[in-house]
Amino acid sequence: MSHHSIYHQFNISSNLEKVYKYITKPEHLVNWWPMKCFGQPKVGEIYNFNFTDKYDWYGKVIQAVENKSFHIKMTKSDDNWNSTIFGFDLEETKNNIVVKFFHKDWIEINDEFRYSSFCWAILLNGLKNYIEKGIVIPFEERE
Repeated sequence: MSHHSIYHQFNISSNLEKVYKYITKPEHLVNWWPMKCFGQPKVGEIYNFNFTDKYDWYGKVIQAVENKSFHIKMTKSDDNWNSTIFGFDLEETKNNIVVKFFHKDWIEINDEFRYSSFCWAILLNGLKNYIEKGIVIPFEERE
């Protein structure tokens, strides 16, 4: 069975510590992705990503290397996301941080896959603007 993946790469003008904190700490995640969130960036820990009562999802940390990488295996979401792993790998260059994002192991390229790819691009741009400019897009206005 073939699996499909979403990939995005972009630069953030910041430092590794800040970027890592903003992709792993619930108090920052809620400013660019879910409405509510809890979890600790340690392997084996469970994160809760709450978007609404209907979309109250969970994932398990499978990799967490401080200031370097953060990967989550979805454990309770919807049928499309349950098979998937998403994550961030960070690299420092002279001028900024390169964020390499992936969301892999999708079973099929369906409407949800395409929509999620679009949403990730918008959300990750929100993460960039949050880190660089302090802009928080209200949850209701996020994709």
